[in-house]
Amino acid sequence: MLGHRTLSLEDYVTILKKRGWIVVVPAVVLAVIGFGLTYFVPPEYVSQTLVLIEQQKVPDNYVKPVVSEDLNARLASMQEQILSRSRLQPIIERFNLYGGKGMGMDGRIDLVRKDIVIKPIESQIARFGGLPGFFISFKAGDAHTAQQVCGEITSLFVSENLHDREASAVGTTDFLKGQLDDAKRNLDEQDAKLAEFQRTYVGKLPGEENTNMGMLTSLNTQLDAATQALTRMEQDKTYGEALLAQQVREVQVPEQQKALPQVQNAELQQLMAQEADLTARYTSDYPDVVTVRRKIKELQEQMAKAPAATPAPVAATPAIRGPEPASVQQLRAQLRGLDQAITQKRHDQATIQNQLRQYQDRVASSPMVQEEFKKLTRDYQTAQGFYTDLLAKMNQSKMATDLERRQQGEQFKVMDEPNLPDAPTFPKRGVFLMAGMGAGAMLGLLIVAWIEYRDTAVRSERDIWAFTKLPTLAMLSLNGASDEVVPKRRFRLRRGHEQSTAASKPLMNTGA
Repeated sequence: MLGHRTLSLEDYVTILKKRGWIVVVPAVVLAVIGFGLTYFVPPEYVSQTLVLIEQQKVPDNYVKPVVSEDLNARLASMQEQILSRSRLQPIIERFNLYGGKGMGMDGRIDLVRKDIVIKPIESQIARFGGLPGFFISFKAGDAHTAQQVCGEITSLFVSENLHDREASAVGTTDFLKGQLDDAKRNLDEQDAKLAEFQRTYVGKLPGEENTNMGMLTSLNTQLDAATQALTRMEQDKTYGEALLAQQVREVQVPEQQKALPQVQNAELQQLMAQEADLTARYTSDYPDVVTVRRKIKELQEQMAKAPAATPAPVAATPAIRGPEPASVQQLRAQLRGLDQAITQKRHDQATIQNQLRQYQDRVASSPMVQEEFKKLTRDYQTAQGFYTDLLAKMNQSKMATDLERRQQGEQFKVMDEPNLPDAPTFPKRGVFLMAGMGAGAMLGLLIVAWIEYRDTAVRSERDIWAFTKLPTLAMLSLNGASDEVVPKRRFRLRRGHEQSTAASKPLMNTGA
């Protein structure tokens, strides 16, 4: 009746009471079989250890770590290295892992990789959600083997972390050292170029413009003073030469020619004094200076046209017979001194003019030199800054390398040594027992459901209604001896016959 009408809770209880043994027997049998299988399945033991990640013992403010890669990425990289063939094969050969399965080395390595489990510990407290540690576990058929292999894997992780960090720090230091040497060579080249440029353009460098302009003003003042002094000296020389010529003529001419008018001499002296005064204040092309010199020349020509023979120039005047008067000797000495002073003053004037040209050239070429100097200075400052930055990084890297060599940096610490499992993780006898019992119960329920679905016997008024959809008029009980009971027959219905029979005389099969 299971497949022919909806069952109620009472129906289910009736079926369970009637056919409960069909559910219990498979459950018990399969539970016993499952428990027995645990003695034939090879056991598996799991050894586990906890590895914590300790931060470096020196604060980051003092020694900045060189290895800045994310710990999860480094752990994944180490896991791939440790699970490589070159690392696992010695362990497999030492402990003869899976030696009895008749597999090749590649297959054994694959099984070992599956049996090694790395489980990170995620934390929201340590390292701001970072990785405070991880579990390492290994599964084997023997407890001692699982413990030993787990210890070997843990040692590989600890040593690989130390080696990787030290190698990274040393590699960083070596790289920075090479870069620092290149930067130093570049800085030395820039320094040499800058020094050579400063030697070449000394006095034309930026910042010396004010000095050059001040020197130009001072040299111009010195040149004006030298020019005025030279002019005065030349005037004094001219006056001295005229006076000397006059005195020589006075000595050489006859006595009667010495009575020349004193007015001309006085006038000549007055004009020469006036000329000296004017040239001290004005240039040689000033009108008053030109007029005075013209008068002096005319007066000298008049004095030269005296009745006596015209005397020769002083330089060409024949020596006076006998000793010269003291006044003549004194004049000659003064003229020689003036010649020397004029020569020195002209030399000074040429020197000042040369210096003026130098400073004028410095001022004129200053913009070009300043632009070139800026380029050299910019390159030098760039090289200097790069070298200083590399030097600071190099010192930091050296300290970090020394920290890693002393094992004071970030490292793995084994908190729990690999445990020796006292019971296999597989198979679990209780699990197998419960699984067998559950499978047997499910099998029994399926059998009961199948039997009830195949059973079409009519046992109640509800069954009649389910088959005929007609009301029941009466129910007849089974009377008589048990041997007269008709064996259970299947109630076969045909739609037309069913309706006529049920309407005239409802029947109910009361068989077993």
